[in-house]
Amino acid sequence: MSTYGFPPDFMWGVATAAYQIEGAHDADGRAASVWDTHSATPGRVRGGDTGMVACDHYHRFREDVALMAELGVKHYRFSIAWPRILPQGTGAVNEAGIDFYKRLVDCLGEHGITPHATLFHWDSPQALEDRYGSWRSRQMAQDFADYATATVSRLGDRIASWMTLNEIKCFTYAGYGVGKPGRHAPGTALGSKQELQQTVHHALLAHGMGVQAIRAASPGPCRVALVDDFRVPVPVIEDEAHIAACGRALRHINGEILVPALTGAYDPLRLRELGADASQIADGDLAIINQPLDALGLNVYFGVYVEPSDCERGYRCIDYPAGYPHMDTAWLNVVPSCVYWGPRLVAEALNRPDLPVFISENGCACPDTVAPDGRVHDLDRIFYLRQHFRQAHRALSEGYALEGYFVWSFMDNYEWSEGYAKRFGITYIDYETQRRIPKDSFRWYQQVLRENRVV
Repeated sequence: MSTYGFPPDFMWGVATAAYQIEGAHDADGRAASVWDTHSATPGRVRGGDTGMVACDHYHRFREDVALMAELGVKHYRFSIAWPRILPQGTGAVNEAGIDFYKRLVDCLGEHGITPHATLFHWDSPQALEDRYGSWRSRQMAQDFADYATATVSRLGDRIASWMTLNEIKCFTYAGYGVGKPGRHAPGTALGSKQELQQTVHHALLAHGMGVQAIRAASPGPCRVALVDDFRVPVPVIEDEAHIAACGRALRHINGEILVPALTGAYDPLRLRELGADASQIADGDLAIINQPLDALGLNVYFGVYVEPSDCERGYRCIDYPAGYPHMDTAWLNVVPSCVYWGPRLVAEALNRPDLPVFISENGCACPDTVAPDGRVHDLDRIFYLRQHFRQAHRALSEGYALEGYFVWSFMDNYEWSEGYAKRFGITYIDYETQRRIPKDSFRWYQQVLRENRVV
């Protein structure tokens, strides 16, 4: 029997995002983000919840980092809040905001934990939305690059691992809509599908310009990655025809974000389908977007089952049948092999076997409650993670360039449009008292880290 052991240098970690945990929405010079405005708008977030307090991590980070040290994790992915650094989106740097992240990273260092910072995890400054409509404007890319310069030049002596943007499709397609705003994220009504596609192109430009800015501003060697939640095709049957169909599906389904970022060109079939709705591309844009990367972060929670087809696309997606297992969110179907096929298809379908991949997010929501014994018995989360870890081991054992795995999330948090109704953490948060309670999955992951294998 396999022991499911991992290499000694494998990066086991946990992940969070600023707006979901920090709170302190107006502390020390921070101005409003688009999520502050969005969550305060009636009807936008379940229960009317906001991130004004969240997990109060801004004031409790030392307690949280000590808990990470108890867990035994050596890598922590977090995000930096743009409106803490540049409250007006551009202009004067708020040094008090910089100082918070210096204190956080120094505390991580005291516990031997390596920081991995995401520059944008959806909480852009409201000032830029008011000024020109955020991602509707090409100016957003330049302002993001300037924000990256300001941040990296001040924190680059402490942080060497950077990520530009998190999940482009989630803050573009989910925030903007034709004739009305998107349903699940901040955004506005647009006049056409072409304008919607243009928000995606502007985000890709921000990524490319951000990579350039990070490398120019870093005071020392650094690693730069893009984080994408690309939909991972999974073959219904692992034969040659189904695997080839998955390759075609990867390029087509993800042809507007992942493909141009890694290859320097939009997927031709996807462009033909978009027709006049495709993004307007200025000279030099694709070279900016296709910046060399040191790694690719894959946020993956489920996969899409695919089989071959005689249609132009060359594949067909298979719907989940009624009764297919899912976690405590209807969209989170259990497809553990997505963790294997993601790295493999990047290597084979996009011809990038040279590019290291890390799982930047993977986890699940469970209906967690505190039992009479004072513990949280989230056996369903342990089941979910164990199966996905085994697929990560399979990818490594077959030689694919998987270098790390960040569990989402270190703690329960503000789950965007679901408010506080969904719990993704391995640490339970009692939001009334801000008490932290390690769940059974925390203790299980602790043992995985001790033995460096799937237990």
